[in-house]
Amino acid sequence: MLLTTPLISAETQALTLYTAGPGSLAKKLAAGYQKQSGVKVDIFQSTTGKVMARLEAEQANPRADVLISASWDSGEALQQRGWLLAYQSPNAAQVPTQFKTPYYVAQGISALGIVWNSASGTPEPRDWQDLAQPAFKDKVTTPDPALSGASLDLLMGLQNARSEKAWTLFSQLKSNGMIIAGPNAQALTPVLQGAKAAVFGAVDYVAYSSLQDGESIKVIFPAGGTVIAPRPMMIMKTTQQPEQAKAFIDYVLSPEGQRLVAEAWLMPARGDIGAKRPLFSALTLLPLSTVQGATREAALSRFATLFGQR
Repeated sequence: MLLTTPLISAETQALTLYTAGPGSLAKKLAAGYQKQSGVKVDIFQSTTGKVMARLEAEQANPRADVLISASWDSGEALQQRGWLLAYQSPNAAQVPTQFKTPYYVAQGISALGIVWNSASGTPEPRDWQDLAQPAFKDKVTTPDPALSGASLDLLMGLQNARSEKAWTLFSQLKSNGMIIAGPNAQALTPVLQGAKAAVFGAVDYVAYSSLQDGESIKVIFPAGGTVIAPRPMMIMKTTQQPEQAKAFIDYVLSPEGQRLVAEAWLMPARGDIGAKRPLFSALTLLPLSTVQGATREAALSRFATLFGQR
């Protein structure tokens, strides 16, 4: 047996990964990669908004080698700014075309839905509009789209599909007492505790994990359509370790890495790896469109104004 691992780790600096959750998955992927390569992975894990803000703050002295975001559009935005290193992993051959570009590729995919507390005494919702009904008065939370990339994707998906009717729905939800509850986990917690009845736009993998733990909740994908949120992985052009960064992407897209993604209740990016939950092909999806950053900022501003955050 060749004892090469200590030499590799001694001669190679740690790889730095910035990721927008789930933190437990990032740790398992880092451990698996270190076991394979001998290279340690330092992790900064937070919400999409905070991860992107940290990248901006560190422009003069970049620290991230690899970024995993929860919003596909963030990959496009960084690529347009010239911040990304082009790389196509050979392991991406099994990833559907819509989930890869020359600059970034999906780690896994989540979907947005309604998480309903089945012990809340409220009727089971079928669509987004149901949460604006009197039965759900003051009983609904939603993640803040300024903090959750996936929540912003849903906001844009509904606006793309329904135009002003989407904003009518948001106004009705506001009038019905829906509250902005911070990041994804903070929106789900009061529903798990029974203080609220449902989450509008919950990230599904977080809820599935809680469901496995025995919580009285149900994940519902609205009949009127929802959005999926492919989680883009990308290599920063400023990395000092491009080969190690590429090798990390290869590991995440390997069968072993993708099985870890599936265990975290995400849909694997690869089509040949099974999932523990419904795949995107089983969902009704809102029409996708490429949305410019200014349009996203305008929607965020309008949403924040509507809910009294500005």
